[in-house]
Amino acid sequence: MKSNTILWLLRIIAAVIMLQTLFYKFSANPESVYIFTKLGMEPFGRVGTGVAELIASILLLIPRTSWFGAFMGVGIMAGAIASHVLILGFEVMNDHGLLFILALITFCCCTLLLLFNWENIKNILKKKNLKHVS
Repeated sequence: MKSNTILWLLRIIAAVIMLQTLFYKFSANPESVYIFTKLGMEPFGRVGTGVAELIASILLLIPRTSWFGAFMGVGIMAGAIASHVLILGFEVMNDHGLLFILALITFCCCTLLLLFNWENIKNILKKKNLKHVS
């Protein structure tokens, strides 16, 4: 029971963080536009990242697909963290590092979800490989 509660907590935290940024990405908020302009990805990177985060969030909240949402979340957040470390800096437009911290929290939640579901993921992948061989 305890682990199920922890899994749901990790899913909800990661999904809520990604979902709350969608308004800023999809409404062309100046901070979002600044970030993706600096990355050389405005507007397609901003909107594409928003769509990817929306899909990952939905997948996270469906127990059967939460592992794939977590996998997407790890990839998306790895890109966000790398962007902060290599290009943007830890603080963007006086946010005191909030976006960087949220990316780290989401990355950690998604990584823990993958670790907790590792056996299930291996079984799913084994089943997929068997179907392709036949």
